[in-house]
Amino acid sequence: MTTKSVGAIVTVLVLTGVALCRAADDEIDAATKARIAEFDKGPSTVDVSHYPKGIQGNYTVFRQKCSLCHTLSRPVNSDFVLPDEWSRYVKRMMHKPGSMISPADAKKIYAFLVYDASVRKQAALDAKLAPLSAEDKAAVAAKIKEVHDEYDQK
Repeated sequence: MTTKSVGAIVTVLVLTGVALCRAADDEIDAATKARIAEFDKGPSTVDVSHYPKGIQGNYTVFRQKCSLCHTLSRPVNSDFVLPDEWSRYVKRMMHKPGSMISPADAKKIYAFLVYDASVRKQAALDAKLAPLSAEDKAAVAAKIKEVHDEYDQK
């Protein structure tokens, strides 16, 4: 098999995966579609230059994998800020046909999203934490700290 034919096969597989990912969007209710449309209108990048190197690398994985199925504006501007929200979201995306998100990629994407939300979306995070019990707040803080401890000062 030639390099050209391998490249053509890979291109077909990627395009098929993108079509499958986008077809899954057709199953969403109208209210959710409207919410997503608002997220899609915002910026599609994050300035990660002041983030730790490991998180910067995870951002690269996030950009490569997540843009296969939807705009990057969607997760960048979403109202998800809690680690459990990101965990559910990444797992759901990982299992969509054509996402090509491996478990290792999912961990990197999750770490980036949790780190980014704790830095860039602090006000939204505080608002979601406010009604939680002290125990639940502590659990969320522990998950965020776990990500920061892994990447800060490295």
